[in-house]
Amino acid sequence: MIKNKVVSNASWIVICRVVQALLSLVLTMFTARYLGPSDYGVINYAASLMAFVAPLVNLGLNNIMVQKLIANPNDEGKIIGTSIGIGVCSSLIGMIGMTSFAALMNPGERQTVIVCALYSISLLFQNLELIIYWYQAKLWAKYSAIVGLIAYLVISAYRVFLLITEKNVYWFSVSQSIDYAVIAFILLLLYKKKGGQHLSFSKFYVKDLLSTGKYYILSNLMMTVFAQTDKLMIKPMLGADATGLYAAAVTCASMTSFVFSAILDSARPIIFESKKVGREKFERNMVRLYSAIIYLSLLQCIVIALLSGFMIRIIYGNAYELAIDALRIIVWYTTFSYLGAVRNIWLLAEDKQKYLWSINLSGAIANVFLNALMIPLWGINGAAIASLITQIFTNVIVGFVMKPIRYCNTLMLKALNPRYLVDMVKEFVDK
Repeated sequence: MIKNKVVSNASWIVICRVVQALLSLVLTMFTARYLGPSDYGVINYAASLMAFVAPLVNLGLNNIMVQKLIANPNDEGKIIGTSIGIGVCSSLIGMIGMTSFAALMNPGERQTVIVCALYSISLLFQNLELIIYWYQAKLWAKYSAIVGLIAYLVISAYRVFLLITEKNVYWFSVSQSIDYAVIAFILLLLYKKKGGQHLSFSKFYVKDLLSTGKYYILSNLMMTVFAQTDKLMIKPMLGADATGLYAAAVTCASMTSFVFSAILDSARPIIFESKKVGREKFERNMVRLYSAIIYLSLLQCIVIALLSGFMIRIIYGNAYELAIDALRIIVWYTTFSYLGAVRNIWLLAEDKQKYLWSINLSGAIANVFLNALMIPLWGINGAAIASLITQIFTNVIVGFVMKPIRYCNTLMLKALNPRYLVDMVKEFVDK
């Protein structure tokens, strides 16, 4: 699976995102200290609420675009144009729904409602950004990576301005919208310059995209439930300060997520292509992807767990010290969440995406129950434990229970053999 174009593709993503990660580290350090746990908690509450709305708004399109573009290269203009069209319509509805929900669930909290309303604007630009999957399908990640870096430089300058001029939390609420807007605008311009087909709206593809994407709407929503329920339950149960502490731990645990995103985004089109070639090559690619994700995520877990105290104190300051233990727990569930991302690629390649809703529904139910049980007992550490158990249950145990997807777990277990990782390293060195 390690080919020159895949390595080059992933390298561009990693290089650009390393720069973004370093900028993010500095900006997060100053922003979290400036806002304090309370306002930082409100911002992250809005982010978690948006994460619940996003699966409904995205209509599952983000999961199927690469496959659709690879399978129908002559209709890429229709696929992209139709996706953006229906995505924008659903975004407007989502913005209204998110703001209304925030007002209903937080009566009298004017600041929380306004922050959520401003944050929801990013839903619109997220769907305009669907053009990014055209670059992924063609293994032109260097363009989207560079554009992402440019956008992050712009948003970094904006956040520095906010810090220098001591703006309130509302100004920080629109920063993500600016980020998405810059990326979408530049990618659309570049799409035309790279000879992309004319964007058009097709009734046929409305039906085709929605019929395939529908399996991901509920499954992604359920995935969001067990990924974000902890944050949403912490605020009413423990307060905004605790939400800010927990968000700090989650942010630290996710600092290297760009590496895994680069690997997954680069491997996805290659795996779909190998499925057309033959079963043996397809399964070999899946095992190698699993192996890379497993061993890299374990390395990440060990390093962050050992340095958790240092990271929290340096990045966030002493005001966030209570997040240290939570970080030591949270970082371990990231391993299992990445395993779920690999499994989802296999499901789509095998046309088994219909099982996603039941997988993620079971995870959502487990997470809500575990958080309700453990947060009152152990606070944010309880939320972290609940999320860890949920990820293990959903991305490992359920795979053994459900017969139609059991073979994917067989590939995952096969990937535990370090020989596959060694083979990939040797190929990379040889090339």
